[in-house]
Amino acid sequence: MSASPQDHAGSPADGYVLYGTQGSGSAIVEIGLQRCGAPFRVVHASSWEDRSAQDELRALNPLMQIPTLRTPEGAVLTESGAILMHLGLRFPQAGLLGDNDPRRDQILRGLVYIAANCYSCISVIDYPRRYTTSEDQAQHQAIVLGTKSRLHRHWELFADMFPPSPWLSGAQPGALDLMAVIVSKWSGSRPHLEQHRPEFFALLKRIEALPEVADVCARHWPPAR
Repeated sequence: MSASPQDHAGSPADGYVLYGTQGSGSAIVEIGLQRCGAPFRVVHASSWEDRSAQDELRALNPLMQIPTLRTPEGAVLTESGAILMHLGLRFPQAGLLGDNDPRRDQILRGLVYIAANCYSCISVIDYPRRYTTSEDQAQHQAIVLGTKSRLHRHWELFADMFPPSPWLSGAQPGALDLMAVIVSKWSGSRPHLEQHRPEFFALLKRIEALPEVADVCARHWPPAR
């Protein structure tokens, strides 16, 4: 039975421990854990929030990237796609990785595609100075604009290569749907897709309307009042 993060507490032996923060990629894993009915608790942590569990996060993941997940056995998992693969294999009844081998292979392909080509762009857009030795602000802005253009093109190609049937993960929503619906929220990807890939944009809205997705999204991105 799924439950919200505040329902979970205790040591790692009691369940999963998810390190993340509001409006981040930890939402992907939160949805996955709820879908699997896995007990978990959330530790508020990020590299950019001083009043968060930064030391604890750094001890588990020197890159301080979120989401970071500690398993009930105490192992550390990073990378959203890899965590979804782990959950799909550990909880096959949840159907995160599809219902047959060919479908699973395409889901794995899609998860790696998003991680390598889309998610990776977000860090460059958010922190352009990390990717140049120049202190010139104009160059930083050029890096941001160029990376956004590349990101949006990557999403166009994804939409072309991964048609839904009726979901990205097959007969029912799964890991690829969860990854796509959250990562596409950032850096203007949704408005771009609405204009250039309207059918894919409509699919993302359909995924976002699923109860388990809508519940987590409402907590991470509360509606403006």
